[in-house]
Amino acid sequence: MGKISRAVFSGRMLVALLMGFSSGLPLLLTGSVLQAWMTDEGVDLGTIGLFALVGLPYTLKFIWAPLTDRYCLPFFGRRRGWLISIQLALALSIAALGWTQPAQSPFTVAVVAWLLTFFSASQDIVIDAYRREALADNELGLGSALYVNGYRIGMLLASGGGLIMADFMGFSLVYQLMALTMLVGILTTLFAPEPDIPAGTPSTLQDAVVQPFVDYFRRHHALLILLFILLYKVGDTMASHMTIPFYLDIGFSKTEIGAVVKLFGFWATIIGSIIGGVLILRIGIYRALWGFGILQAASTAGFAVLAQIGYSLPWLAGVIAFENLSAGMGTAAFVAFMASLTNKQFTATQYALLSSLMGIPRVIVAAPTGYFADWLGWGVFFTLCALVAIPGLMLLTRFRGWLKTDTA
Repeated sequence: MGKISRAVFSGRMLVALLMGFSSGLPLLLTGSVLQAWMTDEGVDLGTIGLFALVGLPYTLKFIWAPLTDRYCLPFFGRRRGWLISIQLALALSIAALGWTQPAQSPFTVAVVAWLLTFFSASQDIVIDAYRREALADNELGLGSALYVNGYRIGMLLASGGGLIMADFMGFSLVYQLMALTMLVGILTTLFAPEPDIPAGTPSTLQDAVVQPFVDYFRRHHALLILLFILLYKVGDTMASHMTIPFYLDIGFSKTEIGAVVKLFGFWATIIGSIIGGVLILRIGIYRALWGFGILQAASTAGFAVLAQIGYSLPWLAGVIAFENLSAGMGTAAFVAFMASLTNKQFTATQYALLSSLMGIPRVIVAAPTGYFADWLGWGVFFTLCALVAIPGLMLLTRFRGWLKTDTA
């Protein structure tokens, strides 16, 4: 227990939490906050919808990730040099977005918003690489949990806090305050230790682009691992995409959804991530992926039970607590698993590729879920989402030998 306590309260874990906050803060500044600002300014819905395209850098970040593996800037070290430069550019782009005029010049808004997402995605590349290189293998679970929690707190401050503040001071000033809040990440980078540079890092740009993929696909089960990444949380993703229409359909008000699902659920997720991170330290990534995956599937089935019960605030609170706790635990194990797959010689490129792949179910698989729910009914739909977890768990058995050895 003393070893776990030392790990939980170490400076490395504080850095993981604060860097997570810095990563989560910019995400919704080009999403829900910008959409609200453009709506207030009278921008038409078609234009607002097209602004989803400014988020493309988040899914394409593996393209320029090799640059951060190959080149080292002449200050602060291999990871911190890139990170401080990107964070300064990110803070300036957040401030610049606040100086734009959505109604008068939507094209300018789009250009600045794209720059913001480019620097935000670039920050994610370097932070993911830093976390992998700074933490020991057995610390990846807890470090990933704290990173994810910091990420969610940053998102909550930017979206919920930003929208509330906009009612009192206007969106332009909100963006200036969010730019100042990036000082949290900048100061964390300045005071964080630089990880050791692994032997065998790329010496040419060609090596930085080609070798990460060659290294990964030489591994046993390489394609099965990619399939597992696609499948592990797919049922959870399908269910979560349709929960808001489900709650409204069975009679919950928007206020009840906001209070129970969003606020209560947020803290349940935070607690679940912390519990998950601590348990990973004790039982390892393999057992955690199994146990948390089963809990995720069971909690998804809880929505099918709620569909039969109908309107009931106590049952809603219970289902949300179970689902968000298990989702937080599962995400902690999943992120730690992906980090453990990367070779420290090519951390930035390999993790950027895997995390981009992780986002595919959120976009493609979730798209037809409305048709499924309408055709099957809520109870059968959520039961199906729970059963979809089985193929991913079955694939996990193929990795038992090397995963238990590597993460012991």
